[in-house]
Amino acid sequence: MATNTGTLTAVAIRNAAPAAKPQKLFDGGGLFLLVQPNGSRYWRLKYRFAGKERLLSFGVFPEVTLAEARQRRDAARMAVREGRDPSAERKTAKLASRLSAKDSFKSVAEEWLDRQRPKLAEITITKAEWMLGMVYPQIGATPISQLTAPTILAVLRKIEASGKHETAHRVKQRIGQVFRYAIATGRADRDPSADLRGALNPVVTTPRSAIIDPDAVADLLRAIHAYTGQPVTLTALKLAPLLFVRPGNLRAMEWSEIDLDRSEWRIPAGKMKVREAHAVPLAEQALLILRELKPLTGRGRYVFPSIRTSDRPMSENTINAALRRLGYDKETMTGHGFRAMASTRLNEMGWAPDVIERQLAHAERNKVRAAYNRASYMDERRRMMQAWADYLDTLRLRTMAGS
Repeated sequence: MATNTGTLTAVAIRNAAPAAKPQKLFDGGGLFLLVQPNGSRYWRLKYRFAGKERLLSFGVFPEVTLAEARQRRDAARMAVREGRDPSAERKTAKLASRLSAKDSFKSVAEEWLDRQRPKLAEITITKAEWMLGMVYPQIGATPISQLTAPTILAVLRKIEASGKHETAHRVKQRIGQVFRYAIATGRADRDPSADLRGALNPVVTTPRSAIIDPDAVADLLRAIHAYTGQPVTLTALKLAPLLFVRPGNLRAMEWSEIDLDRSEWRIPAGKMKVREAHAVPLAEQALLILRELKPLTGRGRYVFPSIRTSDRPMSENTINAALRRLGYDKETMTGHGFRAMASTRLNEMGWAPDVIERQLAHAERNKVRAAYNRASYMDERRRMMQAWADYLDTLRLRTMAGS
């Protein structure tokens, strides 16, 4: 039922009582308010384009006021006069909006991350998610093809302003990787982050803190053996210099990965930075430490479980916190420093650099050479790990007078 009341007023709209059938209250120029039997009120515009009658929705009253509905009507009629169909334009805009959401920076970044998961270690993926998550609030919803160098720089400088200079550079690298993926998949023409070379403050790098002097190493080993904290933490401290693996691998060590009979710890590829399984030969000293610990944590999954729950490994800060308790600040020694300690001392002891590098699980760029190294160096690595453990014992047990 159509009721032509001429020009509408807000009072007339509010006073319009619902009827048994829908009512149309016309305002002029094709604009009308459709009043449903349940009381709902919808703005509609009836117009003709290319000889056909069309209908356009403007929203619900009172969310869309009478004045707003009239503005939308006038804009639509202007489009018709210019030869444009407002209904078709709206459909195109909605489609573009959906495509923009699909091709937003966040959507492309998450797609890129999903493709990296089979190739990168879990900890690397976690860090990438964290870094990209820092920029999502500012640029996550923006279509990746519309992002510019100044926009990205503003986001990075905000990170920089918080004192995280190195993080800002790393985030820029991740953004560049996402853009290169977008270019390869046809959703961007170029990488604007490449234009930011030199735009961020340079990062002043400092070497990781590590003790490498033999006398200082001896003091550290004696301090570790005198540690009076948690027994599980003490065990981790004792194994850290013997195994010199990455701290994340040590704290996530699982009993299922250890073969005490074969004197070997096999770290799965998924846990490794280079995404490649890694074998750690266990010297007699390491085997003894693990056998003493097994009655304490051997029924659980992790060799070094969290003190709060056995379902998770110890905190990533546990080793560093224990070193602080022993009097070693972060400028002197860190959990990662045991790797530098072993690398330096083993090289000075005359062990082959390739054997040391393989035991450190550093990536070999030459794949053929890498395969050869894996096959050829295992026996020598076993000898090296036992010699290293014996050397550490010698350092720890010698007297200061005899040093």
